[in-house]
Amino acid sequence: MSDAALDRQEPAARRRTARRRVPYPYTFYIPAGVIYAVMFLVPTIASFYFALTRWTLFDSHFIGFGNFVQFFREPFLVQGLVNTLIFGISTSALKVVLGLALAVLLTSRIPARGYLRAVIFFPVLVSFIGVGIIFVSLMHPTRGAINVTLETIGIDGPGWLTTPWLALYSVIIVDVWKGVGIATVIFIAGIASIPSDYYEAARIDGATKAQQFWRITLPLSRPATVTVITLSLIGGLRTFDLIWTMTGGGPGFSSDVVASIIYKQYQSGFYGLSTAGNVVLFLLIALVMVPLTTWMNRREIDI
Repeated sequence: MSDAALDRQEPAARRRTARRRVPYPYTFYIPAGVIYAVMFLVPTIASFYFALTRWTLFDSHFIGFGNFVQFFREPFLVQGLVNTLIFGISTSALKVVLGLALAVLLTSRIPARGYLRAVIFFPVLVSFIGVGIIFVSLMHPTRGAINVTLETIGIDGPGWLTTPWLALYSVIIVDVWKGVGIATVIFIAGIASIPSDYYEAARIDGATKAQQFWRITLPLSRPATVTVITLSLIGGLRTFDLIWTMTGGGPGFSSDVVASIIYKQYQSGFYGLSTAGNVVLFLLIALVMVPLTTWMNRREIDI
């Protein structure tokens, strides 16, 4: 290589080195890092510490894992943990199944497709508190519109929110009704992104609608499925407002979830125990979601 070529390459190399050493681009991370540390890291670390103490607003006493031992010894606390898993898994599974079915329907050539999309998405815009208040009235055992309607056709409606074994599942139904709209929108976006050439080739080969769904729509909408499962499962595991509005965790403790138990413990002044519940909920979500998302993303890459 000639000396002239070396002279031309040397300034370029110096400029690249200078650009790498300039700290200016990294300063844009500082605001986000500060917000993340203040809003997430500091409260998380503080929660882990205070979960090991018996504390009030003015003092604290370190007691080790006493709060966690008490948490798992209380039957209603363990019941709340089980209810949380039931609620999270049930709502997530139903939103995936119903959301995908509705998305397939609403991406087909049916009349008033745009209007139906708006109707299905509308409950997402209503707050959980508003939805809870409405359904408490609709599910009233004697005066509720649901049981009154069932009575007109000769069916005695159950106590949707007053029967211990049924209360949690009644709230699950309401949560799915409210949240299936966002799942449907995500699936619609996923289905719309599938190239139409695949369907045209399948029709030429004589594939039926069912075969097109199982061979094309379902596999290629996998990213949307992963998104819906992730969002709905995290939301279900940390649910509180709908449970609290509709049942308050009752009757008894039959519909309590970890979040509602935490709130009750705070109300009663058991701050250390409630903080331990927060840590248990955090670890529960992490233990469920980290392996699940890792597995789903790996499967997506393999496909």
